[in-house]
Amino acid sequence: MPRSDFYVLPSPELDKREQFLYKLLEKVTALGHQVYIRTPSEQHAAALDNRLWDYSPQGFIPHSLTAENLASPVEIGYGDSMPKHRDVYLNLDLAIPDAALDFDRVIEIVVQTPDILSATRENYRRYKTAGYDIHMNDMRPKS
Repeated sequence: MPRSDFYVLPSPELDKREQFLYKLLEKVTALGHQVYIRTPSEQHAAALDNRLWDYSPQGFIPHSLTAENLASPVEIGYGDSMPKHRDVYLNLDLAIPDAALDFDRVIEIVVQTPDILSATRENYRRYKTAGYDIHMNDMRPKS
């Protein structure tokens, strides 16, 4: 059964989403998974590609842009670009294309902004309808 993980962060700041992304990529790739990151645009994909080179002086996440056809452990793309694998799909865009539902696992990193919260709710419904096993990882402080 395919799986969907939602990581719900307490912050409304988009940079917190990306900081969490780095930690998550280290963990997922250390487990031997291939990851496709879908970004909203070519500019976002290129910017993330550049930031991944320098995110940590102690670590490195092997990655490439999908358009480069290098089959790296982490591939970054946008629009209709897709990797050859169907292992992990990490959505940094708002909506998900139908092709995302062909992956074994889909990950959403949620920050507390209206557009991301709204899109995440819609994506949750799509995963549920598609039969995904949904896991919520709520990282907000408990009151």
